[in-house]
Amino acid sequence: MNTYKTVKEFACDELVEKRSRFIGYCKPVTTQDEAIAFINEIKTKHWDARHNVYAYVIKDEGVSRYSDDNEPQGTAGIPVLDAIRKRDITDCVIVVTRYFGGVLLGAGGLVRAYSAAAKLAIDAAQEREMELCSVCEVRCSYTLYGKLPSLVARFGGSIDDSDFTDEVTVRFHLPEDDLVAFNKALSEESSGKVAATECNKDFFDKVQK
Repeated sequence: MNTYKTVKEFACDELVEKRSRFIGYCKPVTTQDEAIAFINEIKTKHWDARHNVYAYVIKDEGVSRYSDDNEPQGTAGIPVLDAIRKRDITDCVIVVTRYFGGVLLGAGGLVRAYSAAAKLAIDAAQEREMELCSVCEVRCSYTLYGKLPSLVARFGGSIDDSDFTDEVTVRFHLPEDDLVAFNKALSEESSGKVAATECNKDFFDKVQK
């Protein structure tokens, strides 16, 4: 998997359906432990709520979980999980807190309300597309250093930091599929004297070229 989608930040939004209040919370997480800790945090915050329904998907652990939290089976946790899956999002946890308003919604009404609350929470947290990148380092002259920012940007990358001595050591990342083409362009700029070395790989925000 070279790319995946997650959410940018913690966020919440809410809706009211037949006097029941549904509060959707969404947060980016990378482990099941982080997801469970967040769920417990929301449960503690809303200890007086009738239900705290949740769902989460964790990429590296290959885990997805949900809970109806005593709502009728299939009417709460699955709609929240489906909201995550339909957006093709991972590394994300959603908790939908419900304060009962005294009017029964029925199975269909619950599915629609929990699904809508989850979608609102995702929209508030904003989608974020990540891309597998090569994290690289290059040593070069000050003259060539002046050309690097635009060269790295041309291949969808970003400079992370630089050290200045008699030469310049530059650390940057760019999409792993573009490293060969980048080094070819760098070789042309340096008359074959300089090439970037890949240090490792990691995921970064995808840049539109």
